[in-house]
Amino acid sequence: MSERSIRLSSSEIAALWATYIQENMTVCLLTYFLHHNKDVEIKPILERALQNSEAHLQQITDIFVKEGIPIPDGFSEKDVNLTAPPLFYDMFGLSFVYSLTRLLIINGSFLTANVARKDVLDFFITMNYKSTELYRQATELMLSKGIYDRPPYVPYPDKVEYEDKLSYISGFGKKRPLNVAEIMEIFFNIERNYFSVLLCMGLLQVVKDKEIHSFIKEGKKISEQQIRTFNDILMKEELYGIITTNIEVTDSTVSPFSDRLVVTLFHSLNGIDIALLGHAVSLSMRTDLVAYYQKYIAEILLYSAKGVDLLMDRGWFQKPPHAPSRRDLQKID
Repeated sequence: MSERSIRLSSSEIAALWATYIQENMTVCLLTYFLHHNKDVEIKPILERALQNSEAHLQQITDIFVKEGIPIPDGFSEKDVNLTAPPLFYDMFGLSFVYSLTRLLIINGSFLTANVARKDVLDFFITMNYKSTELYRQATELMLSKGIYDRPPYVPYPDKVEYEDKLSYISGFGKKRPLNVAEIMEIFFNIERNYFSVLLCMGLLQVVKDKEIHSFIKEGKKISEQQIRTFNDILMKEELYGIITTNIEVTDSTVSPFSDRLVVTLFHSLNGIDIALLGHAVSLSMRTDLVAYYQKYIAEILLYSAKGVDLLMDRGWFQKPPHAPSRRDLQKID
């Protein structure tokens, strides 16, 4: 059987569909950041990120057209108000590219492992490579500008050790020191939530819809709770928590984004956050950490359901492709 005659599998459709929605939102956000950017060092990174996302959208569109699959209803210039004053300073745009590419590397690797048809596999392999290159550039620029926070340092081990006591997994009462995998997950969870707080802070100034405003406010509260929880753990371990040093939000009260784009963005971020917290659970062996992660997974699942309700109430929820109902098809009138 030739490659062209192989139909897309459900996992390949799912991967392409989700990537299209994500990249479509990304194009809108990057267009906004690039329009207001004044930093000559950040501009080339924003341009590269925008070019990548636009190319990804075109590639997915080409595959869907060839397969006769409808193109998802996306966002356009109608969802971005470039005449609105800047809502974020230039450094936030750089932080956005850093956070975006980091998530693309993580999620893209997962999607790559779930596809097989050559054109789809090639697409995700190339996307991962481009994302990794962009991540490197963003990280290097953040380091040069002094805005990249490195995870805590620990002494190098001087020997290989084994553990035979069940107390190693205890997180209550007398606790062992955090291992490096646990420190890594805590650090990047805090970093991710600082970005979310700044995003929420800006959007709370400009969103006028009361329900959506309340939804964003609740999301900001959940992120702040996670920051406090995990910063406290690091402080108690004398690893010292991350302290934000830059307020990247202006005083604008004019929204640059449509409400539909904002709620869809939060829906996407909630899904990513749940997946990353689940990954943190898999790497954490202290029971207190597992309990905290499970608590926040449950909270975000409930919060995410409210986002879906908002999308559905306003007619903005776009169903992904799905299997047919065989029971309905087998009914006799």
